[in-house]
This record gives sequence, structure tokens and C-alpha cells, in this order.
Amino acid sequence: MVDSGERSAGRGSARPTLEAVARLAGVGRGTVSRVVNGAPGVSDQARAVVERAIAELGYVPNRAARTLVTSRTDAIALVIPETESRLASEPFFAEVIRGVASELSDTEMQLLLILVRTQRERDRLVGYLSGHRVDGVLLLSVHTEEPIAELLERTGMPAVLGGRRSERETLSYVDPDNLGGARAAVRHLAGSGRVRIATITGPLDMEGARSRFEGYRQGLAEAGLTEVPELVATGDFSEESGSQAMARLLDARPDLDAVFAASDLMAAGAMRALRQAGRRIPEDVAVVGFDDSVVARHTDPPMTTVRQPSEEMGRTMARLLLERIADPDSPRRRAVLPTELVPRASA
Repeated sequence: MVDSGERSAGRGSARPTLEAVARLAGVGRGTVSRVVNGAPGVSDQARAVVERAIAELGYVPNRAARTLVTSRTDAIALVIPETESRLASEPFFAEVIRGVASELSDTEMQLLLILVRTQRERDRLVGYLSGHRVDGVLLLSVHTEEPIAELLERTGMPAVLGGRRSERETLSYVDPDNLGGARAAVRHLAGSGRVRIATITGPLDMEGARSRFEGYRQGLAEAGLTEVPELVATGDFSEESGSQAMARLLDARPDLDAVFAASDLMAAGAMRALRQAGRRIPEDVAVVGFDDSVVARHTDPPMTTVRQPSEEMGRTMARLLLERIADPDSPRRRAVLPTELVPRASA
């Protein structure tokens, strides 16, 4: 925990101190420090008492002095190793960012959004983080061999991942139940009588995509259906990749009667390819996506999908990171958030 023990600004100054706030509020100095820093671990009642004392005394934290003493920057970096077009096209990112910003809104933390698209930008980020210009890092779009995650682990920088590199992840992370959600999607399709169920996976160098593929395989096994290699195609979570993958699947298995796509955008692309091939949705081919983004509600027909709590994911990531910054020796945390099938007309 960073202690904001600001003293009077100059000789004879009447500027209220943190100790004065603690005395008036009738709490310990550490409690006032946690409130000032926006850190967790303070009850609503204690926080209200401290905030009233701060208002009554007119206490203002000397942030510049605290930074010199504690090396705190009061800034968090949200790092996304993707392009601007990918960031703009995928609703998932916007929802996570909204959740992070919501969780930080009552703190003094500033949120910095950093996109990493090239090796040069990755090298620049290494220098930025090595210089301790932020107090912690949130990392989204995590690949198995992610050098940024390796850097965070090596330097000991407080960090929380959105997703994980593997089942053996050593950093704190927040992840949706990718496997369970995909299994529920296939169970739904099989339960409606579909027997030739295809899938469009995400990039398999990402644990989230691998888990959704494994959920697909388990769903087939539970339904007594055989996994067929010709019914599996890979995309990159984008709409265009979903369209191209669907076309390949139709060429390989024109008799397929359902498809589970590992993202709503890929499912939307698959629906476009199906219409171009003259297939009716869901009469000929049922479609299920994954995300429950705004895209799913505006396809024709509306898309059955798996809801992942993207905004809650952002809030949880920010909350875990604040805890880690406040107590760097705290154990690393792993949170898996539940998913839910949302039936609509496409399946």
C-alpha cells in the first residue's frame, strides 16, 4: 500500500495533513491513506467518515510530493497488442475498457490506453514499463508466446491479464468460462437435432480460442457425435475470417447443418457466407456465436450466442490490479467468470 503522508507545503502553512484527517475521522492513518489512494479494503462506513473529514478540513493530497517519495505515478496502462482497426471493430474491447474505466472512476488512477502493433512499439513499451512510468498494467488479447506478459513477469510489475497464456498461467488473470460456454453452445445445437455441427475457431495460439475449441469437442462427445476434421476451420475472430472459414467448410462438407463460431463477428461473417451460398438460417444451417455483443442483436436473423461478461471482466481486472498495487506481496489471483447461452432466432 502506498502511504500518502503529505506534510504541510511550507513553514507555517495551515494546510491540513493526513494525520489531521485521521484524528477528525477517528480512524487510523492507514485507513485515510487507502481512501485517498482509492484502494480496496475499506468499509463503506469508514470511507464515508473519512470523506466527510476530508471535506470538512479541505484536505488536498500533495500528489507531486507523494510521487517523489513513493515512486507512485497514479497511472495504470491498459495494453492491447492489436491494430486500431481491430480495436474499433470488436465490441469486446470497448466493453472491457468501459468496465475498467468504471472501476477506476472513484479512484485517483489515470487510465492510459496503449496499442502495440509493431516490434518498434513493443520495444518502446519495454522502455516505458522499465522506467516505472505506471503503477501497474492490464493486458488484453493474450497470446501463448506473449513477450509483454513475459516482461511483466520478469520485472515484477503489478499486472492482471485479460485471458491467460495457458492453463499454467503464473500472473493474475480474469477469464470467462470459455470451455463451458462453447460446450453449452454445442449442447444447444445437438439438442435441436443438428448432427453435422461445424466450428470456426479463433487463433489457436490463444488459450481462449483453444478452450472454446475444446468445449466444442466436449459438447460433441456429450451428444454422442463424432468429431470430423472437415467440420473444423480456423479464423482470427474477425468478420471476414468467419466468412472465409464458412466458405471453406461448405466446400468441404456441403451437408453441414450447424456451425458454432468462437466470436460473434466470425458468426456474422459465417451468416453472410451462408446467405451467399443460398442456405437458410436456421432452417438449413443453425448458427451460434460467442460474446453476446451488439453485433449478435443486429444480425438477420438475430444471433444465438454465448454471453461473456466483458464489462464485468474489465471491472474485475481493474479491481485485482488495484489490490496488487496496494499490496505487492499479495498472492496472485485467478478469476473465471460465468458464461450463459442466449437463444435467439439463428439457432
